[in-house]
Amino acid sequence: MPRWLNAAIADTGAAMQAIRSTRGSVSRLAQRLRGKPDVALPISAQMSAAFAAFMPPPVDLPADTPTAHAALHPGDSAACRSTADNESPMHRYRAIWLSDIHLGTPGCQATYLLDFLKHNDSDVLYLVGDIIDGWQLRRGWYWPQSHNDVVQKLLRKARKGTEVIYVPGNHDEAARQFDGMAFGDITVREDTVHVTATGKRLWVVHGDLFDGVVQHAKWLAHLGDSLYTMILALNRHFNRVRARLGFEYWSLSQYLKHQVKNAVSYINSFEHAMVDEARRRGCDGVVCGHIHKAEIREVDGQLYCNDGDWVESLSALVETMEGELKIIYWTTLIDPPEPVSRRRRRSATVAA
Repeated sequence: MPRWLNAAIADTGAAMQAIRSTRGSVSRLAQRLRGKPDVALPISAQMSAAFAAFMPPPVDLPADTPTAHAALHPGDSAACRSTADNESPMHRYRAIWLSDIHLGTPGCQATYLLDFLKHNDSDVLYLVGDIIDGWQLRRGWYWPQSHNDVVQKLLRKARKGTEVIYVPGNHDEAARQFDGMAFGDITVREDTVHVTATGKRLWVVHGDLFDGVVQHAKWLAHLGDSLYTMILALNRHFNRVRARLGFEYWSLSQYLKHQVKNAVSYINSFEHAMVDEARRRGCDGVVCGHIHKAEIREVDGQLYCNDGDWVESLSALVETMEGELKIIYWTTLIDPPEPVSRRRRRSATVAA
């Protein structure tokens, strides 16, 4: 066989191998975009990769480590300040509670949460469960760059001095086995107690342990979660249309949920169960998440606080420097993300 023909066959074989490799990469990328699991990465490895962002090598905490935060610094009394690297106003609080972020799901409003974290800081930051949605990640891998940015932002706050306490929920229950351990600058607690500036003791817990469906009919909880995901998908499309018409975010799913009488009855039962347990523990109230309904009110003589979520209500619970508790809704972006087309043009200009 002529030498030139052998060379041509060899080149063709190399080209076919490159095409097959490229096709495999494109296939895996398409699976991720559709929310399907990557066949090249086992589900257990996917979960480990997600939790690894929160969990560097662990360090055991001393038994006498206090759960309430330390005393305020004299210079922290200002309600608003500017950061060195960003001149946008930074609101300062004594404590911030966030829960039900559900990273790893299309319903997570990571863009709004990043904007909130950029403009709000605190001495203590409580992550009150369902930060990473392990249930959804088992069904299909979904982890866009914005979700990774949220994790990095939380880690950066911890490195810069914010005391970050992570209280796992039912969707990230795998982290409960690390109760009493510190991962980098983040402390994991099954529950904890926060003492306000006015001396009130608040029990901080996700709240799923008081949900009879989650505890005794988990299959039904998973079925409800799947239906809930479908409603959130409708909610995303609905708000995309609202944004184009110039309206701010409004939760269609929250509205539909609270029109159902059974849902309202369930929420009332949940609130009473939470405050009863807080009273039994010698606390003045409770801070929780789980039911995605932000609220501060008195229930049976106890203070009931729910910090809401970041898939429907886009809310956080905060304590001011004077000890006042407030619900903040972050439904309007102060610094909207730059459109992709504009970033590409800017990159092309810099490269030229």
